[in-house]
This record gives sequence, structure tokens and C-alpha cells, in this order.
Amino acid sequence: MKFKTRLWITFVTIIILPVILTSIAFGIVSYQVIHKEGLNYGIEINDYTMWSDSISSFGELTDEIFYKLQMQVHMDPARFLDKRYLSEVNEVIQEASSYLIVRKDKDIYYSGNETAARQLSSRLPEYGSIVDGADAGYYYNDMQKLVKQIDFIFPDGDRGSLFIVTKVSSVISKTLIFYMYISIVLILLFTSIMLTQWIRKGVFQPIQEMNIAMHHIAGGNFDYVLHCKENSTDEMGELYKSYEDMRLKLKESTEEMKEKEKQNKELVSNITHDLKTPITSIKGYVEGLVDGVADTDEKRERYIKTIYTKACDMDRLINELTFYSGIDSNRIPYHFHKLNVTDYFNDCVEEVGLDLESENIQLNYTNLIDPDTLIIADPEQMKKVINNIIGNSIKYMDKEKGIIDIRLAEDNDSIRVEIEDNGKGIASKDLGNIFERFYRTDASRNSSQGGSGIGLSIVKKIIEDHGGYIWATSKEGVGTCMHFVIRRYRENENYGSNS
Repeated sequence: MKFKTRLWITFVTIIILPVILTSIAFGIVSYQVIHKEGLNYGIEINDYTMWSDSISSFGELTDEIFYKLQMQVHMDPARFLDKRYLSEVNEVIQEASSYLIVRKDKDIYYSGNETAARQLSSRLPEYGSIVDGADAGYYYNDMQKLVKQIDFIFPDGDRGSLFIVTKVSSVISKTLIFYMYISIVLILLFTSIMLTQWIRKGVFQPIQEMNIAMHHIAGGNFDYVLHCKENSTDEMGELYKSYEDMRLKLKESTEEMKEKEKQNKELVSNITHDLKTPITSIKGYVEGLVDGVADTDEKRERYIKTIYTKACDMDRLINELTFYSGIDSNRIPYHFHKLNVTDYFNDCVEEVGLDLESENIQLNYTNLIDPDTLIIADPEQMKKVINNIIGNSIKYMDKEKGIIDIRLAEDNDSIRVEIEDNGKGIASKDLGNIFERFYRTDASRNSSQGGSGIGLSIVKKIIEDHGGYIWATSKEGVGTCMHFVIRRYRENENYGSNS
């Protein structure tokens, strides 16, 4: 759930929920309090009239005693001259929050509450002003008192009035207010706890979990996974997903860095080993020249030629290392041009042919493409591809009479180049890995064939950067064929800008 939605729900809940719960509590508490107190006062409560119509309700409290006194004054009015009897009657009606006043002519003859009687005496209704009846009475709003009146004649002929005064502001209201206060406090407490737990679970708990996860990341632990609900679209769900994406990328990046570090160490080791061999040879031949071991012109020429060859090997290794650093940082200096395939490969074959002749290797060249076929390529980098492939063929040539075939053919919108040798071939288990960096089919570092293990990975990188692809086929003891494909040039196609 989104934070905005959660805040709206919280806002509405804070307002509506207490109102609803308070209303429910009011109904329950009102019923319980009024029912209980009504029974204490002798009132049977069937609805909420005790609350809504307190005057009539409290009038009912004295109905019974009213009828008894009404009969008594008609049967024996003289008895109402007996103050002891009046006190007994007053004690009875006090249980109903009422008291008795007896007026003889114009004077108060008896009062069950002297203080209240003095406040009320001057405002009591005149003789005969109220119709006798339990349902009849006079309500003093300012004093919250209900007065019932019974008129009669004393034995001496004086007019008498008996008043039953009831206090309407009942204890029910006070009790109800007290319990409602307690109910509201409990409702607000319940609402705040519920909302606090909801906010904590929905906001603070995920933030705490995220904080723990970030501590794991800071400590280098990229395997700590934060689990979120499926299809979660709220802010925390998105944050969890962002964390997971970051974690996976950091993990991948760290693993790549470790792998690169391992590869770099291996490269340094390989290059160091492969440089030691020609350096040792060069030192040996130079010492031979200095010490006069090469005492004939023929021998000196052979020594110098060998030194040159070893220096070329060192130069090749250094160039491979330099190029590899460019591959690793994606900073290979490409300069693309439109090249006529026939003209370009004719020049390459002529140049390579001289080197192969010196190695006693026969070169066969077949061109089956249209003379006007063009490609977009970097001539220097493509030459590196051809030289690396042929160099590998020479390195692993085990036949007395070596043969290398270069074939060009057309494939729909591309040209296919095949460079095949009759060397010792590549085992099927190794064939799928030969284009990987530092992979070497010959595990022995003491092999004279040596190599850095990055030559074919460089070839693959250059071909792919030209929009082509490369693969190899081989049979042990028979030879190996390298195949690569490059798109033909089309006038209306976008080939991008030169790098």
C-alpha cells in the first residue's frame, strides 16, 4: 500500500473510527446505566425515554406515592397536621430524589428540605392552579425541579396544598458522563495503538529491514535477500525491488572484478613466463656472439636471425598485452572504411605468403566472391584477425609439410572467410572454449608453443565489433578450420560512425 493511501486511511480512521466506537459505546453505556439506575428508582426502562424525556420519566418515580397521598388527604386530611407522619412520608420519597412540602393557607406548614423550600416557597403554584393528577405537574427549568400538587381542605377549613418536589438532574446523567469519559479514553487508546502498530508494520518495520540489509551490503555480503510481497506496487515494494536489483548488480560486479583480477594475475604470469623464454634465448645467443662461439659468418648470421625471431615473439606478446588492455576497457581504436574484399585479401595473402614460405608451409587461396563486393571494416584490425588465426595455425602445426587454405565465399548478405590448416587439431572438449580469455588447450607451461591465451579472444572481439561472428571446426590429427562472417556493404544501410 502506497504511503499516500496509508496516510489517507490513517487520517480517516482517526476521525471516523472513534466517532463510530463512541456512538456504539454511548448506546451500550446509556442502556446499562439508565436501566440499572432506573431499577434503583423503581422505573421500568423499555426504551431511552429516561434520557430523552427525563421530566416525564422522573415524574413516574413518585406516581405511586402520589396516588397514596391523594387518597389519604381525602380520607383523613387531619393526618397531614401530624409532622411525624409527614417526616415518615418524606423519608419514603427521598429514595426517589424527592421531598415533601405542605402548605396551610399561605404559610409553609412542613418542609422536607428547608433550604430548598425557602428558594421554592414563593414560586409554588396557588391553590387550585394545577389539576390534580399523577401526570400533572410544574417544571422549574432554572432549578431543574418537578413539582406535583395535591389540593385539599384541612379540618379547620383552611385550604391546604401538598407538594411533591423531584430533582430532575439525576445521578443517571453523572454516571453516564463518567462511563462515557472512560469509554472515550479507552477508544482513543485503542485507536492510537491499532494505528501505531499498522504504521509500524507497514513503514517502520520495512525501513528497519532495509537498514539491516544495507549493513550487510556495506559489509560485503551480497547474498542477503530482502523478500517482499509478490506484485507489490507500493513505495516499500519498489524500494525492496531496487535494493534487490542493486544487490544483484553489485554481486555481479564484484564477481566480475574478482574474475578480472584472477585473469589479470594469470595474464601477468603467462606473459612473464612467455617473455622469459625468448629473453633467455636472446641472452644466450648474444653471449655466444660476445664470447666468440659464433666463429663463422654462417653461425653469426644464424644467431642474429634467431635473436631477431625471439625479439619479434616478445614484440607480439607485448602487442597482445596492450591490445588486451584496450579490450578490457572498451577502448579499441577502430577506424572503419569501405574495403574491396578481393583487393584487401589479395594484399593480405601476398604478405602472409612470404612468412609462411619461410616456415615451409604451403598457402592455398580461393576467392569465390564478386570482385566488386565491399565491406565496412578496419583494415588494421582485420589484419590482426588474419595474423592471429594463421599464427595459431603455425604454432600448432605438427606436420612436416604444413598446409593452410584461405577461402572466401558469399552467404546472402555477408561474406564468409575460412582459414583451414592441417595441424594437430583441437579436441572436442576444448573446441567450445578456445575463444575464451586465457584458455589454452596445452596445459603445460613448458611447451615451446606457449602463448598468452588471449589471441583468439582478441579475434572474437574484433569480429563481433565488426557486426560479425566466428566459430571453429576441428578434428584431432587432421586439422582446424576457423570460420568468420562479416556483413556486405549496402548503400542505404546505417553502419554507424567510426570509432
